[in-house]
Amino acid sequence: MKVLLNTLFVTIEDAYASLDGENIVIKRKEETVARFPLHILEAVYMFTYAGASPSLMGKCADYGIDLVFCSPTGRFLARTSGISRGNVLLRRTQYRLADSEEQSCKIARNFIFGKIRNSRQVIERARRDHPLVVDVEKLAKASAYLKAQMEEVLESSELEKLRGLEGNSASSYFAVFDDLILTAKDDFYFHGRNRRPPLDNVNALLSYAYTMLSSSCASALETVGLDSYVGFMHRDRPGRTSLAQDLMEELRPCMADRFVLTLINNKVVDKKDFLRQENGAVLLTDDGRKKLQKEWQAKKKEKIIHPYLKEKMEWGLVPYIQATLLARHIRGDLDGYPPFLWR
Repeated sequence: MKVLLNTLFVTIEDAYASLDGENIVIKRKEETVARFPLHILEAVYMFTYAGASPSLMGKCADYGIDLVFCSPTGRFLARTSGISRGNVLLRRTQYRLADSEEQSCKIARNFIFGKIRNSRQVIERARRDHPLVVDVEKLAKASAYLKAQMEEVLESSELEKLRGLEGNSASSYFAVFDDLILTAKDDFYFHGRNRRPPLDNVNALLSYAYTMLSSSCASALETVGLDSYVGFMHRDRPGRTSLAQDLMEELRPCMADRFVLTLINNKVVDKKDFLRQENGAVLLTDDGRKKLQKEWQAKKKEKIIHPYLKEKMEWGLVPYIQATLLARHIRGDLDGYPPFLWR
């Protein structure tokens, strides 16, 4: 459990929340494990199936405290919110900003700056950790290019130009991605990003990891009251969670790409986890998907220090923290949206 930005995150899977006077009490098998005064909270996120007492739900509604229920894996389930929370006002502001290209660009460039910066960090980590087995000079050139792109992103005031910078940076990053794969090169090679369908084992892993990350981001946005279908960088398209695609941009390199590289380089996956179809598509087997889901859940429980908040937390909470920061910016509580800058 962690209180961040006046938000309580309850991540104990069998925890139950109840009311005691003016306090929220977290219990596990009838044993009280934590107690927090309600007056310091503006939201409570329950990552548990056990739930909360009706009296606590009513008190949170009276006090205007969002009580949000998610599955232990992070899937959004439901929200209890009081009449004073005004999520409709948050969404109306989101829609107004999304309708303005100028305002959209101001937010979108922070997403893209975070993505390029974190992509560069993936490369820099490989240079630092494996200088004897990687092409250091090649990686250094790619890193320098991404650094220059970051500076252009900050000066960009048009979405189309921003998309061009993002595309060029992604091309440069993926041009050296194969160099970051250190083992089993016969089975795991990367000659470019392909999807719908993926045509090799690495792209199959990336696509699956991006799907899991996208789901986490969509759930995170729903928990804070934002519309995950209305984005700033990604424009409206029926059936697409455009804002989730925006939010996950900065998290792709550090949460998904590094995850895939770790699975390959640590030999967690092998060629038996993939199935090639007649049309050339490469898919994960049932056992391969189960293996990835297990490793993904373990990844989300790893501890990190959030670079903006300077607080220790689990990786799995990062999308929720970033969604909260985005909501605060849209409300006007923060001058700008602070992207997640991995260290």
